[in-house]
Amino acid sequence: MARAHQKYWRFNLALIATLMTLGFVVSFVLPLVAPALDQVRFIGFRLPFYFGAQGAILIYVALIVVYILLMQRADRRLQRAFDADASAGANAGASTDSTAPTARGS
Repeated sequence: MARAHQKYWRFNLALIATLMTLGFVVSFVLPLVAPALDQVRFIGFRLPFYFGAQGAILIYVALIVVYILLMQRADRRLQRAFDADASAGANAGASTDSTAPTARGS
């Protein structure tokens, strides 16, 4: 069980690091290259304007949704590991109890 818990937290930290890196790129790197993208048009607007007005917010919302979905999947996987560990412990306890001698009353 400890291995599943460590794997869960390693995944969580890697996911957070990846999503924060993407957020950093969207917040700081993309505005630095915006003048180079000034000639690109998207739905009639220059790309830096569109991205500043709409795109960044949509990407932040997408990052949140991705985090929620992936962590729900990781939570389910960890819960299955907990359940399997509890079942293995219950089965081991039941087999030990059945081999123990029973006391008979008078």
